[in-house]
Amino acid sequence: MPILADHVPIDSRDWLLSHGLSIAVILLVAFLLLGVSRLAVRRMQRRLESAESATQELGLQRAATLTQALSYAISVTVWTVTVLLLLGQFDIDLGPLIAGAGIAGVALGFGAQSLVKDFLSGFFILLENQFGVSDMITVNVQGQSVTGKVEALSLRTTSLRSFDGTLHIVPNGNIVLVGNTSKGWARAIVDVRVAYDEDVDRVRGVLEELFGELREEEELEGQFFSGPDVLGVERFGDYDVVIRVAGEVRPTRKPDLERELRNRIKRRFDERGITIPVAPAPRGDGGASPGP
Repeated sequence: MPILADHVPIDSRDWLLSHGLSIAVILLVAFLLLGVSRLAVRRMQRRLESAESATQELGLQRAATLTQALSYAISVTVWTVTVLLLLGQFDIDLGPLIAGAGIAGVALGFGAQSLVKDFLSGFFILLENQFGVSDMITVNVQGQSVTGKVEALSLRTTSLRSFDGTLHIVPNGNIVLVGNTSKGWARAIVDVRVAYDEDVDRVRGVLEELFGELREEEELEGQFFSGPDVLGVERFGDYDVVIRVAGEVRPTRKPDLERELRNRIKRRFDERGITIPVAPAPRGDGGASPGP
């Protein structure tokens, strides 16, 4: 200690005594906050990875994207505050720095507000698992609807491939409403048209008999969560009666099972002689009805 007293100026020693402890506390708190945040982010990542997803790979990708973004944001915030506090300990006037940073932040905010909006929207899309890669969704973007399969999802944009092959790149901040047809379950709906002279009760009995057989088939076992069932007469057309049938199915199997139901219904109607009406032929140029 005497040696230290001989070689360290009195002003420096006083500064170390007055500010050194504060600097050490600031750095210690910063490292503690970073350590606690890393533990919290890792716990969050494990919970996200254990959540249900289309595939394990997609779940891991979603969890990694979220946790990396969150870790980066926490680190930047902690070190920014730490540096400002340390500069204050060195008696540096922070007023001009904060004022300059505020002006730069306002200017950057005006120029990049749409970008920030995109990133925040993308973060919450991933956090809430609103949709993911391979989901079939419909998004409302600035008054227009876009339907397609999600091919890629980042914090800034969502890439949708429509049925005709067009790839739509949608900024996440522009998404107003999302309809996801790939989550949980979907309803396979088939409207069956029969002629007016057919007995509706007989048609209903034929359909219920067919659906009972379908539920017993090993090939379709587990494909329907419930049904298919006959809901009843849906509407009266100009020359047909429309009977609606529906069943709850896996979202990814909905189009295939609707086609399968139409195919089975058509074959059963042919076997039982139930008529599916055909639109009448159009009138000729002269306005006369066509001959028999």
